[in-house]
Amino acid sequence: ATMWAVMMIGMMLPSATPMILLFTMVQRKQGTRPVLTTGAFAVGYLLIWGGFAVVAAALQVGLGQMALLSPSLAFVSTRLAGLVFLLAAAYEFSPLKNRCLTQCSSPISFITSHWRPGIVGALRMGVSHGAFCVGCCWALMLLLFTAGVMNILWVVVLSVLVLVQKLLPYGRMITRATGAAMAVVGMVLLVL
Repeated sequence: ATMWAVMMIGMMLPSATPMILLFTMVQRKQGTRPVLTTGAFAVGYLLIWGGFAVVAAALQVGLGQMALLSPSLAFVSTRLAGLVFLLAAAYEFSPLKNRCLTQCSSPISFITSHWRPGIVGALRMGVSHGAFCVGCCWALMLLLFTAGVMNILWVVVLSVLVLVQKLLPYGRMITRATGAAMAVVGMVLLVL
């Protein structure tokens, strides 16, 4: 779980940085203590990803006990990897992914629609933003099992993909293109 938590922080914090910086700026303009409130926001965000890390670690243990993972923590079956790619592809086109991506990719909109005052409010906002981010990216994180959980190149590719989907103006088009590419990879892996 610790490994997953560190990996999730490393992968997700870059795409959360614009939100955290905007949150800090708003706090500063309101004359509040931006260090405390921003810290509370970040703690809330990281708590959600920490919860995801525990679930991912439990999944890893379960897959390992079923002998479905190699020593490099990749699926031993290309068909299983293909199914996970198809699952991730389908999720890329889902309304839930779109809703979560909308919340994650627009910091101003998120802050105006989810504003809560004070430190507890900041913590709640961080939890809410983290939940939307997990909702946006959980299927992409499952793809770590297809090439090896600790495959640094794959971690970087998925981190960049998350960053691009959340921060570039054409994130939805990129999400659809990514979904189509994942579907093709999934079908190829199923046929092999």
